[in-house]
Order: sequence, then C-alpha cells, then structure tokens
Amino acid sequence: MAKLNLARKHAPEPATQAKACSARVPDLDRIIHERVRLGIVSALAANESLTFTDLKKLLETTDGNLGIHARKLEDAGYVACEKYFQGRVPKTEYRITASGRRALNEYLNHMEALIKAMKKGG
Repeated sequence: MAKLNLARKHAPEPATQAKACSARVPDLDRIIHERVRLGIVSALAANESLTFTDLKKLLETTDGNLGIHARKLEDAGYVACEKYFQGRVPKTEYRITASGRRALNEYLNHMEALIKAMKKGG
C-alpha cells in the first residue's frame, strides 16, 4: 500500500512568506504606524494646523491618549506644537513638519508596496 504525501509543496510556510515579504518591503515607521499617531499626522497633512480640541474630536480619543501620542510625534520631530492664549483660554495648535510629511509619505509608500506584494503572493 502506497503512502499519501500530504505535504504542501507549492505553498511556502507562513514564516517563509513573512521573510519573503520583509525582504521586499522595508520596515514600517513604528512611530507613525500606531492608529492614533497615524490619525494625527494624516489630519495635519490635510490641514494647515489643528488645535488639540480639533484633533481630539476628529480622532474621538481622550485628552490623555491624544497628549501622549502627540508628544511622541513632537519628540520625533514629525509635528510642531505651539501653545498660546486666546483671551484667557489656553490653546494648543499642531502643524506637521517637513520631516513629518516625508515620514508620512514614506509610510504610505511602504504600505502600498506591502499591499502590492500581498496581491502578487496571493
């Protein structure tokens, strides 16, 4: 009686697929890749500037969450923060920097390359 060989010869193992993809697609920018930070830089890329309150409403997040992620982007040089008073009310306004715009464009290019690689492989 002959034994059946049930091993898949044509489909690479998942680990092999991951290695093949990572060889073709550069690593994603981990600073931008997080959902809230991606939302912040995307919103700022589409607007000249936005206040903390504008971003909080747009992204539907808490003060603390937005503050932490905005600070991370500021520390990376991706956004600039300006604090001022409008009358007696403190305002915080954010703008995307040239470095942040470059990083966002590179991130989007990486995502497009990843999508194309997955479509070719699938």
